[in-house]
Amino acid sequence: MMKKTKIFAALGGLALAGFSIFLIAADHIDSPSVANTTVDIADLYAFQGNNENNTVFVATLQGPLNPGGVTENASFDEDVLIEFNIDNTGDFVEDLVIQAVKRADTMYFFGPAVVDAADTGASSSIYSDQLAGQVQISGVGDTFTATNNGMSFFAGPRRDYFYFDFNRFNDVISGSVAPEGFLPPSQASDFFEALNVLSIVVEVPNSMLGSAPEHVGGAVGITGLPNAYNVWVSAKRKQ
Repeated sequence: MMKKTKIFAALGGLALAGFSIFLIAADHIDSPSVANTTVDIADLYAFQGNNENNTVFVATLQGPLNPGGVTENASFDEDVLIEFNIDNTGDFVEDLVIQAVKRADTMYFFGPAVVDAADTGASSSIYSDQLAGQVQISGVGDTFTATNNGMSFFAGPRRDYFYFDFNRFNDVISGSVAPEGFLPPSQASDFFEALNVLSIVVEVPNSMLGSAPEHVGGAVGITGLPNAYNVWVSAKRKQ
């Protein structure tokens, strides 16, 4: 029987998408109830690792952050549980979960755990008997990683991976540059280039994730797509 401790409930800020080789789900600066809090999700990434038999999951939080002030203005919250939810049957209900929670200067990872029916959706418990590994939280200029049982782990501030010409976007929606629209990549400016986010990274052997279901694109008639897990990340605060 699985040992579970602490109940966490979602406060909003979901990034949802399926993936094959690479996924980006952007959600910088969330709704007023979540923005500028420790449950504010920026991005979800999922992609094939350097080892093609592994998948890498990345959740970024609390962005954008000034690199010089990241340690003073943002840190992981011990009362917040980050979950990578994985659907490997194609019904868009989580079958497996990888959980990350901070304790002191360390990020602890649990799973991939088979999700109990009571833990689907907005509420979760930590699968405390399924500790996958732990890693010291990195600071600005530090890179601490850890490996255990084929999995790899990282937690800490890093440059924001998301690329977006935000200033040009504002010009477009204001109509001040119509009809020119967006600039080509060679002329665009990455608004996030000098900004940071807090990142949680875990690399997992695919053998721990089960078989991937048919790609969601098949439901709308797109053919030739590889099978793909449906993945989303959630941030839940301790109740």
